[in-house]
Amino acid sequence: MSDPMLDFRGVGLTYPDGTTALQEIDLAVSRGEFVSVVGPSGCGKSSLLRIAAGLSTATRGTVTIGTHRLGYVFQEATLLPWLSVLDNVALFPRLARLPKSSRRELAAEALTTVGLTDFGKHLPHQLSGGMRMRVSLARSLTMEPDLFLFDEPFGALDELTRERLGEEMLRLFVDRRFAGVFVTHSVSEAVYLATRVVVISGLPGRVVDVVDVPFGDVRDPRLRFSGEFGALSERISLALRKGYTP
Repeated sequence: MSDPMLDFRGVGLTYPDGTTALQEIDLAVSRGEFVSVVGPSGCGKSSLLRIAAGLSTATRGTVTIGTHRLGYVFQEATLLPWLSVLDNVALFPRLARLPKSSRRELAAEALTTVGLTDFGKHLPHQLSGGMRMRVSLARSLTMEPDLFLFDEPFGALDELTRERLGEEMLRLFVDRRFAGVFVTHSVSEAVYLATRVVVISGLPGRVVDVVDVPFGDVRDPRLRFSGEFGALSERISLALRKGYTP
């Protein structure tokens, strides 16, 4: 394994009220790995991403981030409603004080990557939910991240849109080879996208299983209906049940 883009060693998080959200988390993710994280609601999955992004601070253990080029896609698209799609995508390069010509070029390229070349002049309210998430993804792509963090970005979408965006996400990963951490409640989505699935228990969140996904880079959507896919999904579902503490 190459030097990890993300390395958690014995990471824990306890809130000021005494609630322990995460306990003894060991997780390393290198470039070219896409790790899905599944677990029950409130188990600390999003907190894990916030620590990786520097938005929260672990109270125990060590966190090593191997890059300054980090992308973060939230559960909501978090677009500025008064800006056009193109200007929303160009926001991060603008905050990085890149020249106007450079940031618009980066934004246009990112929109092409997510299939929204013809929607740069639209406002966010004119787009579907799936399209808004593509814009959010494009915005992070402008910074060419080495480490990409995804906090249930497809959770609010219908199943068909979710599957299609998952397929596009997989193609993007194969092309860019970033290190990815993808939080989801969907076992099927976790298995389809990942090279490895990490199962987190109920509070306090701890790793109860790590499952390697053996399907290779190119994945036909029909893979979801195969026996091997079903067996892997069953193992993860059983681990979730075993680690759940109401």
